Amino acid sequence: MKISTVTVSFNSQATIARAIESFLAQTYPDKEMLVIDGASNDGTLDVVRSFASDAVRVISEKDRGIYDAMNKGLRNFSGDAVGFLNSDDVYHDKSVLARIAHALETADAVHGDLVMVKDCASRRAVRTWQAGPFLPGSFRRGWMPPHPTFYIRRDLASAVGAFDLGYRISADYDFMLRALELYAPRTAYIQHPLIDFMVGGQSTKGVRAVIEGNLECLRSRRIHLGAGLVDLAFFTKPARKLRQLHWR
Repeated sequence: MKISTVTVSFNSQATIARAIESFLAQTYPDKEMLVIDGASNDGTLDVVRSFASDAVRVISEKDRGIYDAMNKGLRNFSGDAVGFLNSDDVYHDKSVLARIAHALETADAVHGDLVMVKDCASRRAVRTWQAGPFLPGSFRRGWMPPHPTFYIRRDLASAVGAFDLGYRISADYDFMLRALELYAPRTAYIQHPLIDFMVGGQSTKGVRAVIEGNLECLRSRRIHLGAGLVDLAFFTKPARKLRQLHWR
């Protein structure tokens, strides 16, 4: 089984080398990294091309933002399964893709735990996200998996379709909700950290971003799950997230 990792970048010169190094260090051999670059004007492309690896492909052109770039990744990956690695994140250890591939032998979608770090150079942990398994109806109860740990088979990705560009912050939530709640896939939870995630991204930039993201998640549940104007998950999702994040 070939695993494709899509990495979206724009002016990521300072961090993307570590992301690529962590990918190339994976012990699982049947893999590709597809870098979707938004026409960076720093040294990002020079860094990517410096690796000169057949396992790393790059597409560089202007896009309409991160989710548009992710959709390009979905249209162009060549593997049997696909997931996303942010350009400022790294795999937690060398066996992550092997764990994912093993889980996908009997599952259509897998996810695992995530470690939030101050930066991926020191990898100093701030807190951890212990995701727990998916059960049908979990999104109604405020659950969600960490998107950087989420990998799905090609046929499920084709069924789910593109990231919805109508969401500014939570298109990844909407994508995972559709994948897990609407298509009843076989799922697997890897109870192990898969990704070291650098804090400070679009969805973690303070209270305003958290509120906007929560409202977008509610909109997704209203569209796909028939939620009301306000539902249980609107309150339990933030509370559950606090319980899932264990300070270290």
